[in-house]
Amino acid sequence: MKISISIGSAYYNGEDWDDLVDYTQEADKLGVDQAWSAEAWGMDAIVPLAYLAAKTEKIKLGTGILQISSRVPSMMAMTAQSLDTVSKGRFILGLGVSGPQVVEGLHGASFAKPLSRLRECVEILRIALAGEKIAFEGEHYLLPRPGGEGKAIRLSQPPRPELPIYLATLGPKSLQMTGELANGWLGTCFLPEHASVFLDDLSTGTKKAGRSLNDIDIQAGGYFEISDDVDGLINKLRPGMAFTLGAMGSAKTNFYNDAYCRAGYEDVAKEVQSLWVAGNRDEAIRQVPDELITMSNFIGTQSMVEERLDAFKAAGVNTLRISTGGSTWKERTAALEEAMDSISKAAT
Repeated sequence: MKISISIGSAYYNGEDWDDLVDYTQEADKLGVDQAWSAEAWGMDAIVPLAYLAAKTEKIKLGTGILQISSRVPSMMAMTAQSLDTVSKGRFILGLGVSGPQVVEGLHGASFAKPLSRLRECVEILRIALAGEKIAFEGEHYLLPRPGGEGKAIRLSQPPRPELPIYLATLGPKSLQMTGELANGWLGTCFLPEHASVFLDDLSTGTKKAGRSLNDIDIQAGGYFEISDDVDGLINKLRPGMAFTLGAMGSAKTNFYNDAYCRAGYEDVAKEVQSLWVAGNRDEAIRQVPDELITMSNFIGTQSMVEERLDAFKAAGVNTLRISTGGSTWKERTAALEEAMDSISKAAT
């Protein structure tokens, strides 16, 4: 099973950048397969990867994720080609629709019909990466723009029709589209015991494209730490789960909350969200059940962690996305080394 990590976070602003570079270089040496950069309203997802491409050798570098409403598809394709060049073929283009608060509040774009917008975006990217002239007529994109002097243009960089595109999706229809169009799925809110909530729709999409789940990279995972203090680990992660259920999106639109609802946790998911939105965050945190945390992460005793690793593998996950603890990058590097060693032993 492959291993991937995240570089910084969605809110990372470049603090301790040199240490993060060292961390990524060590991850490369340890055999981590992929590193993904996030973006929200801190550092963008592209610039860190361009820098890291020059500082690493084997690790693949992916955007996790590029917000499609912040860029036009042709520029995404040009950027992807450029990063693939400077990384010597190690780039993965990860895409997502983000949410209405960011799309409408930060980028000034409409969030309406995000699924059809993402589909059209991927279709244009495939045209551009294949080296064809970019001509497209859709609901959201129209190229070239009619009534002016524009013409269909072919990107000048060498075609890269095999450049992998991964999608971060959660809803049933978006999962079906991922199975149909993408090379990989960047999964969140994944509970192996309820994997069908995601994989059934992914499978439906792959069948529509004449392929199977074996043809796409299924990524999911969570926090990794081995300790006998199970309660301490759970309590450390409980606020993050409450934030996911209550604040990842608006009170009306929270794809993460919806995913846990479909997995059978609707009552608690809605209760935590209601408490969080009402400003009662301490109570929202207390209402998060232990099992949501232990099922979605790799924490606890050695045997507990091994059981979780087996569960994710049995559910069909190809690539484990892991995060580790530590108050400094040096500590995080040591924790990552321990995690890699444990995962390697569990696989034998």
